[in-house]
Amino acid sequence: MSFLDHIERCNNADLSQFEPWFIGSTRAGFLHRDFLPMIAVRPDLFSHRDGGWFLEASLDTPDKRTSAMRVFLLGLRERGLFGKLWREEEYAVSWQFSDPPLMRMERAAVPWFGVRAYGPHMTGYVRMKDGLHIWVPRRSYEKPTFPGQLDNTVAGGQPAGLGLLENLIKECGEEAGIPPELARQAKAVGYVSYWNQSGRQLKPDIMTCFDLELPGDFTPHAHDGEVHAFELWPVQRVFETVRDTTEFKYNCNLVLIDFFIRHGLIGADDPQFLRLIQYQKDVLDGDPIREGTAGLELRHAK
Repeated sequence: MSFLDHIERCNNADLSQFEPWFIGSTRAGFLHRDFLPMIAVRPDLFSHRDGGWFLEASLDTPDKRTSAMRVFLLGLRERGLFGKLWREEEYAVSWQFSDPPLMRMERAAVPWFGVRAYGPHMTGYVRMKDGLHIWVPRRSYEKPTFPGQLDNTVAGGQPAGLGLLENLIKECGEEAGIPPELARQAKAVGYVSYWNQSGRQLKPDIMTCFDLELPGDFTPHAHDGEVHAFELWPVQRVFETVRDTTEFKYNCNLVLIDFFIRHGLIGADDPQFLRLIQYQKDVLDGDPIREGTAGLELRHAK
């Protein structure tokens, strides 16, 4: 196991298995070829031409699209497609976070349509006499996704209608009991992007990275049941756990690798340094890592 292994694991998508999905002239996502039979039975909602799939053109407003797709998705839910993952939480459908949403979509359905998801991931750290320490949560063993794995201090998906910082402040309160006045001190330091495939699902996602220096006398505590427990670890223990194991939820490793680079734990003479910080060409325009070339797409605030 190595840092590069985590990056390769997150960037395992094979787009040859997918066809693009458009809303109007805008590509909104990707559909796996084995998912297409569930789409093709609704020619009133989806059409196929020129190698891509298109949402019905008469659905010409975000609200119309949202309503029509919700009915369709509820039908798939009744057939058991989403299992226990249905959240009644809508994500905005847009390829760039700053673009006006094309529609809203139930969170559980987003990876089935290869729609880009966003969300804040925060590293909460403490400066102590013996160096940096990081608050590490273990996910609840009752969570339907990645139960019992280690996580970033605070992280969450991005619901429609919220700003990233606004969402982070909300998640800080819910997941870690961090009060708003303290959470507002979190600094957006960049983002990490990746293209992950799990069977018929695709996640071409972007995580916005935040750092928050926490007071030494503050202890996070969960309110919403999503965290089993928090532990304060020396940064070297976090570093070694990421480098040597798969104990952290797969995408959380990327946020921590970014933290290690920015805080000087991975130096310029490290043999993996250049590969870890290389930019993936056109990753934000829709081209994932190809031909086995691993890289961590990092964008840092200046």
